[in-house]
Amino acid sequence: MTDPAPFRAFKAIQPLEYPSIMGSPEYSGWQDEQLSWKEGVYIGDWSFVPQIRITGPDALQLFKDLSVNSFEIFPVGKAKHCIMCNEDGKVISEGILLRHGDDDFEYECGTPQWVYYKLKTGGYDVDVQFPVTHKLQVSGPKSLALLEELTGSSLRDIRFMTTKTVTINGLEVSLLRQGMAGEIGFELHGPIQNHPAIYGAVLEAGQKYGIRRLGRRTVQINHLEASFPTGGIHFMNALSDDTKADYRRFMDENLPPEWEPTPFAGPMRYNFATSFTGSWDGGAIEDLYRSPVEMGWGKSIKFDHEFIGSAALKEELANPRRAVVTLEFNSEDLVDIYASLFKDGSAYHLFEIPHAPWVTCWTDQIVVDGETVGHSTHPGFSFYFRRGLALSFIDVAYSEPGTEVSVLWGNPGEPQALIRATVQPAPYKQDTRRKDLSQIKI
Repeated sequence: MTDPAPFRAFKAIQPLEYPSIMGSPEYSGWQDEQLSWKEGVYIGDWSFVPQIRITGPDALQLFKDLSVNSFEIFPVGKAKHCIMCNEDGKVISEGILLRHGDDDFEYECGTPQWVYYKLKTGGYDVDVQFPVTHKLQVSGPKSLALLEELTGSSLRDIRFMTTKTVTINGLEVSLLRQGMAGEIGFELHGPIQNHPAIYGAVLEAGQKYGIRRLGRRTVQINHLEASFPTGGIHFMNALSDDTKADYRRFMDENLPPEWEPTPFAGPMRYNFATSFTGSWDGGAIEDLYRSPVEMGWGKSIKFDHEFIGSAALKEELANPRRAVVTLEFNSEDLVDIYASLFKDGSAYHLFEIPHAPWVTCWTDQIVVDGETVGHSTHPGFSFYFRRGLALSFIDVAYSEPGTEVSVLWGNPGEPQALIRATVQPAPYKQDTRRKDLSQIKI
């Protein structure tokens, strides 16, 4: 077991801010920006997310060996949520894997370093590149109309997690249909030098659709509402324990030159998850690792191939311990947290609105009758639903919607309070990502 103390935010390590490449904290106000993916359309910039492109005869085998996903049906032009685990079935890396050719794959995620390490130390016959591209999210009910007008072509034939090449102002763009806000959405991919032209074209065409720019002050609320657990925010990627010393040494000695000017040359060279905060006070950083089962990704696990962690995941699927839920905080208790700042006595840790500005794995204890029954993660405020919410991992016995629990609020050694909370489904908002585009009327 690995001592968690060196990872405690503000006490031992300074947590990272959301990178400035994501844009300004706010553009039209965070309340207005939060409404955009329910009522209109937004553009968000995720170009900082690194990627690794792997080609060669062993490229497919590499991903089979590392990933819980099946590759029996994975045609060129498709993408999938690719998940990789350690031997204990805890998630090391997860992101979007695109197949550009029979032996040509591109993996976009917060921890592509793991794939790089495994391909270099595993004797795979592959070539590796580290392209830098723009990745612009355009999402919301009006995203389809906007992009059809901008590209001058029908996009109704793009199925979920499928790509299509289009042209915007004479520049070639690869559209990936996904939807990180739980709504119809697309990612626009292309060479990084085209970033200003493509971003500007989307903004200009989007004016008639009321487009909003998504600021980094509220960027995680759509992940929260739509239940997309994110490494470094909602869980610790399983790369921080003592068993990964060889991996960290490798990254020190083999950092790709393309990453030198990015945050991945600094603290994130090993792991997107660099720190944690919250009331959790356990004795091992491994307790903050999560399996794909408890994060709601069990359907992606296929045992039609051998992969790292398969035995542990087979056992967990047969007897799951925890499930992902959304905790809905009691609003009166949140008001009391704020009120404590303005009167004598204990002042509690602030519930930041709309969410904390730090890339840190927030972990509070969920309590029932004095017993810890799960972990509440990076909290946030949904202006649309007017609720404080948190994606949470809770013992299966307490995962039924409507179950009343409490969250121990406040870091160890500081004033703490119990905030009442109610278990709700995850995702919290209705998921409309997979709508049949051919049936949408504009």
